[in-house]
Amino acid sequence: MMSLPLVHHADYDAASVPDGHRFPMRKYSLVADLLREQGETFVVPAHASERWLHLAHDPAYVTGVLTSSLDAKTARRVGFEMTPAIAARTRASVGGTCLATRLALEYGAAVNLAGGSHHADYEGGAGFCVFNDVAVAARVALNEGLVRQVAVVDCDVHHGDGTARIFAGESRVFTTSLHCDDNWPREKPPSDLDVGLSKGAGDMPYLGALRAMLDEMFERTTPDLIFYNAGVDPHADDRLGLLTLSDDGLKARDRMVVEACRARSIPVVGVLGGGYSKDPMAVARRHTFMVEALQRSMELA
Repeated sequence: MMSLPLVHHADYDAASVPDGHRFPMRKYSLVADLLREQGETFVVPAHASERWLHLAHDPAYVTGVLTSSLDAKTARRVGFEMTPAIAARTRASVGGTCLATRLALEYGAAVNLAGGSHHADYEGGAGFCVFNDVAVAARVALNEGLVRQVAVVDCDVHHGDGTARIFAGESRVFTTSLHCDDNWPREKPPSDLDVGLSKGAGDMPYLGALRAMLDEMFERTTPDLIFYNAGVDPHADDRLGLLTLSDDGLKARDRMVVEACRARSIPVVGVLGGGYSKDPMAVARRHTFMVEALQRSMELA
């Protein structure tokens, strides 16, 4: 039995982002620590090449990030000061999702213990998302002939606007987004399948909407690979989420997505997505739920 491949790089935790920042950067180190304590080991990715980054992003924007020379207005939209540590972090994160893609195709599933930066589009980043790792990894896999069709199941509480924009009109990529409709971003360009929930929705309406979304997606597409953005920001304690899921609701969500993919023998790439509760350890612990769901599916395979 193959254990679930877990991809992690020390650069995921950018030291230039302080502990008090609205984005809980320390969660990437904490989730790795939690999994190490469980006896897990990690595969270390290479930093993504500029050539790969250009598959989803304006080369001028890529250069601005990698040389810490991005203009102040663009950097404010992203939400981070553009430092060498941020450049290293985002290149490592994209490289991690690209590596997890190859591992998932080989073993049936893999997790990048970062990623899910779905607000970044071709023009630039936004909402703490610098480069869109899933978009780059999907383009790399398609261009190299590793897959013919992919789908993105985005369960971060915020709409996957950057991913939707990048893949608008791309028949080989089916995008979905299950999000809080009353939340940021205010402008929500259409995914192939969007499901917006009202502010305050809890476990039962969320899981019902997810089941319907998955059923419709699989009626409309037959992907060779699924990217699963398992953001934990739908949780009731999240500062930016506006939904009210419990820990058990998040666990049930992750199991539902994983079991739907496993039932169809479709490999899954898991990425962490968002999570903004005040306690970064609580966020890290919730991110392990997706790992546990995929581990369980591999044990049953």
